[in-house]
Amino acid sequence: MGVKDEAENRFDSAEGHVKEALGKATGDDELTDEGKAEQAEAEYKQTIERLKSSGKHAADAVRETLDT
Repeated sequence: MGVKDEAENRFDSAEGHVKEALGKATGDDELTDEGKAEQAEAEYKQTIERLKSSGKHAADAVRETLDT
């Protein structure tokens, strides 16, 4: 996973937390829901990036095993 992707996902998640908290504090259910959605999307992206990274590591391990 790239550093840039990870940073963007963390920022999006933090932004979602802020929106959710602000929505709860002001009684704005729409803002609360928007914040929760942003957090979920950031987690989804993070999970996809981890899966890509895991797949690459697994493929590298297979290649190393076959090369020996």
